[in-house]
Amino acid sequence: MAGKVKWVTDIEKSVLINNFEKRGWIQVAENEDWNFYWMSVQTIRNVFSVETGYRLSDDQIVNHFPNHYELTRKDLMVKNIKRYRKELEKEGSPLAEKDENGKYIYLDFVPVTFMLPADYNLFVEEFRKNPSSTWIMKPCGKAQGKGIFLINKLSQIKKWSRDSKTSSFVSQSSKEAYVISLYINNPLLIGGKKFDLRLYVLVSTYRPLRCYMYKLGFCRFCTVKYTPSTSELDNMFVHLTNVAIQKHGDDYNHIHGGKWTVSNLRLYLESTRGKEVTNKLFDEIHWIIVQSLKAVAPVMNNDKHCFECYGYDIIIDDKLKPWLIEMKVFGEGCWKVKQVNASPSLTSSTANDRILKYNLINDTLNIAVPNGEIPDCKWNKSPPKEALGNYEILYDEEMAQSDGADRDLRSRSGQSIGLKGNRARDSGKPVLTTWK
Repeated sequence: MAGKVKWVTDIEKSVLINNFEKRGWIQVAENEDWNFYWMSVQTIRNVFSVETGYRLSDDQIVNHFPNHYELTRKDLMVKNIKRYRKELEKEGSPLAEKDENGKYIYLDFVPVTFMLPADYNLFVEEFRKNPSSTWIMKPCGKAQGKGIFLINKLSQIKKWSRDSKTSSFVSQSSKEAYVISLYINNPLLIGGKKFDLRLYVLVSTYRPLRCYMYKLGFCRFCTVKYTPSTSELDNMFVHLTNVAIQKHGDDYNHIHGGKWTVSNLRLYLESTRGKEVTNKLFDEIHWIIVQSLKAVAPVMNNDKHCFECYGYDIIIDDKLKPWLIEMKVFGEGCWKVKQVNASPSLTSSTANDRILKYNLINDTLNIAVPNGEIPDCKWNKSPPKEALGNYEILYDEEMAQSDGADRDLRSRSGQSIGLKGNRARDSGKPVLTTWK
């Protein structure tokens, strides 16, 4: 009879520990033999650091890829997506097709973004093309809405940089890196309020890419009605959906936490916009997620001992176009806000939130640790459908390649362009197949 899984965690949260205990797994200390370690991003750095030289055995798995930050740091995410688009363009891929204004038709899913201070001159050039636009600034390594502000004048940037005498920034080393993105100032509103979507995606391997979408995502609403008025640019209760911000608002509801389930959003959109339009929107959201994962797959350290659950933040504009805002590592607590992309994923703000997190971890463990048995990293089979729980397969590159048939790529217009499903590349980069 197989032995029990021995687990360790450095994140003491009941939604996590209860999931281990209900499986009859055995808790051990970090310096003992373990099979499963749910660790913080700081610990994963230490485990895979060159100095540590720690080698994981075939019966050990962890909940982060070594360089997960390629996707979850705001600046690196944008950099990788830009590189991915350029590579596809160089190959002459139909995915990289542009319209008459030079915009990507199928890959325009991230707002125009620059890194500061590095791209300051490029940003100024773009800003002057449309001086009435609003931009949002975010520190690269913080979460929960910390350090975010909106600007609509170049003078505000200069003030921020504390270098108003020149048009250049102080050196990179002495100033925290920020990203500045064109603000989506025409968000879809419900009840007059702005909201975003938080969707959870599990990646079991990057090469070949295999990922799962969790069906029980949710929407996060602002507590104050939206206005594009420049007089309200400083009012974060209007613009930022982060619970860490909104919970301090006078109108915050502590029972439902200002959240809707994704299924409720879907019902609302079907009744107000129609089923076909709603299905197209969610298809496009799924498309965005798969393309973002394909963008980082070539640079991701695809260690066989790792899996990762990401929290995707998506905003929908009033034309029902979805925009990828950022991704977060699932499983960091707001009690560790100094860590890169430490999201409050295991800290629950409502009873429904606790249930969702508990079930999400349960379903994640069922895929990452099949049958709750001691892991075997040599095993690389897809779990049976009945083991997926509330997950559904979003994209399986191996399956897409083995089909070998022509596949359709859905464009934003709802039309499709044919693309061979067997365009694999020797470099190990993802094939250009559709996610469906």
